[in-house]
Amino acid sequence: KLSGSGSLDIGLIKNTNSIFRITNRSRFQYNSHHNVYLFINDINLQKIEDNSFVNRGTQHLRYNRKLTDRMKLEAFAQSQYDAVSDIKFRGLLGLGPRIKLSQNKNFRFYLGTLIMYEHEEGNDSTTKILRDFRGSTYFSCSLYPIENLAIVSTTYYQPLMKQFSDFRISNETSVAFRILENLAFKTTFIYNFDAAPILNIPKVQYELTNGLIYSFD
Repeated sequence: KLSGSGSLDIGLIKNTNSIFRITNRSRFQYNSHHNVYLFINDINLQKIEDNSFVNRGTQHLRYNRKLTDRMKLEAFAQSQYDAVSDIKFRGLLGLGPRIKLSQNKNFRFYLGTLIMYEHEEGNDSTTKILRDFRGSTYFSCSLYPIENLAIVSTTYYQPLMKQFSDFRISNETSVAFRILENLAFKTTFIYNFDAAPILNIPKVQYELTNGLIYSFD
């Protein structure tokens, strides 16, 4: 069956400057017996006059094939840009197993181990193009302790295969309280650490957001 969720925030502020903001995140998933297809689109643009101080986007496509009751084979493709991190384009292709660690429908735990190919270009013309293979190990949990509360968290560890000192760690944790049948209030914390970022970019970045999300199934 088809399920999904979406949120959209558009703002225009005029004072001494003109400030424009648009944030969109949508997620669509289709389950067909042994197959799962997932698409995520995430866009965040904030501008003061003609200057973008936040401009990033991610498009993620993932396919899961059920092998056993506890194991799936998954493949994904992802494109990304992030002006703050000086990433003009980052493309990823990955493949590996996903293991279900818990069968309880209210407390779900997953472990994934993949190998992925990465192509990265910086915004600066002097920055070289990087093409490498990275590992990607992640732990994900979905907790539903009471009827109207959901806690979802995923943590990634992604080392460069030829140099393990070059690694990334990221976490996204969301807490959602259902307000109406298909509408929820959600708080999300995102943390990113890059041991070897592009020059002049901080190793640690994080953000905390609140908003409404509409979902259907």
